Amino acid sequence: MPIDPYILLLLGTVGLAALFPARGSAADVASGASTAAVALLFFLYGARLSTREALDGLRHWRLHVTVLACTFLVFPLLGLAARGLVPVILTHPLYQGLLFLTLVPSTVQSSIAFTSMARGNVPAAICAGSFSSLVGIVATPLLAASLLGGSGGGFSADSLLKIVLQLLVPFLAGQLLRRWIGGFVSRNKRVLGLVDRGSILLVVYTAFSAGMVQGIWHQVSPARLGGLVVVEAVILAVMLLLTWYGGKALRFGRADRIAIQFAGSKKSLAAGLPMASVLFGAQAALAVLPLMLFHQMQLIVCAVIAKRRAREAAAEVTAPKPGAATRTVVGTGTRSG
Repeated sequence: MPIDPYILLLLGTVGLAALFPARGSAADVASGASTAAVALLFFLYGARLSTREALDGLRHWRLHVTVLACTFLVFPLLGLAARGLVPVILTHPLYQGLLFLTLVPSTVQSSIAFTSMARGNVPAAICAGSFSSLVGIVATPLLAASLLGGSGGGFSADSLLKIVLQLLVPFLAGQLLRRWIGGFVSRNKRVLGLVDRGSILLVVYTAFSAGMVQGIWHQVSPARLGGLVVVEAVILAVMLLLTWYGGKALRFGRADRIAIQFAGSKKSLAAGLPMASVLFGAQAALAVLPLMLFHQMQLIVCAVIAKRRAREAAAEVTAPKPGAATRTVVGTGTRSG
């Protein structure tokens, strides 16, 4: 079972925030650094995304529309349906985080990795993940403002302006400058990946420090946490089944169905964490908890499914074709006669 090492780093950061939360002037410095880190993250997202590759993928539009519908329509509907679990199973703040989880765009890297492992349509997975990330820059904040309302993080004109300045403007700047810095970004992918992850760790530390100072962790009991895990497991199972059998009902080939299943059933931790820090402000700690749990759960479950799909594909390749077997039998019978 894969345990993402980055999840361990995130948990370590949460522990650090619990023991040594940023207070006073230190909190102001951490907040400013976190704001700059979020802007840097989305600038790098824009610089990495190849507009030409994304446009080339439009010829497979049915697959991309299917993935987008799963990510930004079916997932949110499941999140809204979970509203009936409040307050029996989920507290209202945990439900807010769960609903936010359903609004986040799909992953790119893990969707590609699992699709490749399962012998699916890797180019389609690349384009689907890129489209989802691109649409999520606009769709996730708008859906959050619409579905979470003022209780999510005080959404207002000022909040929307902050979203535009911290998320959309840096992303567009990265796209515009890609012509000149794209080569540098590609050559230094490993180093910039560390910058990405370090920035997200800073965002998590700032959010959880604010949560510790405000004492919000008294709202989460082990029973509530267990209930959240069960609810997320059900949502993940529903999406995995829907993407696989829905793809079959829509008459996609096996390779395309694999790409749809892995790109349409997962949520991006890398995109969701910085978005939550902007959207929820001081309440971001509880908002990102469901996303962190779901991220690790989807890695474990999808790794098992990918290996199973790979075994099935290998068995189909090695299995003798019924037509060939029949021709051999008929030929033998003829010679005997």
